[in-house]
Amino acid sequence: MSIVKGLSTAILATLLWAAVSTAAQAPVTVVLQPDGKNPESPAMGDRLQFWSTITNKGPAPLEGMVAWISLVEIDPGHEQPVDLEDWSAHKALTGASLEPGQHLLTNWPMRLIKEGDYRVVISITDRNDRQVYTSPAVQFHVRPKPVLKAGRVLPVAAVIPLGIIGLMVFSRTKLHRRERKE
Repeated sequence: MSIVKGLSTAILATLLWAAVSTAAQAPVTVVLQPDGKNPESPAMGDRLQFWSTITNKGPAPLEGMVAWISLVEIDPGHEQPVDLEDWSAHKALTGASLEPGQHLLTNWPMRLIKEGDYRVVISITDRNDRQVYTSPAVQFHVRPKPVLKAGRVLPVAAVIPLGIIGLMVFSRTKLHRRERKE
């Protein structure tokens, strides 16, 4: 009798675990991944692209869905959210609907403005649900890009003063010739 009781307890525990596990699954999943064409070691000025896949695993449609991209700087002492105004023109996807079992693939282009370490994440909600679902974060490092190069600055820095001196000498010489003629 104890074998039957132990077996029925195990079956009941397995069924209970499966029910709790199914109930705990989020009705929406968001997967985020960098584009395969992104540079391995991006620098300021480079462009990156990320792809998100939003899947409705719930029983009801997602109506009035809003998905948005968030960027966070994680450099020590500078941890802060980043205003995407200069980084990306595509900051949100709004008004979409997603039926149960459907998924939506969206790209998120970004231009790298400042050097440092960053994490990007996609969040989603809809007008009916009071939950916000997020993707796992993707981390990347942006290398600095020198703005001034000595090879480009030195010729300009030397030519402009020499040009001004040359114009002054030319003007004086021309003025002296006129004075001699008179």
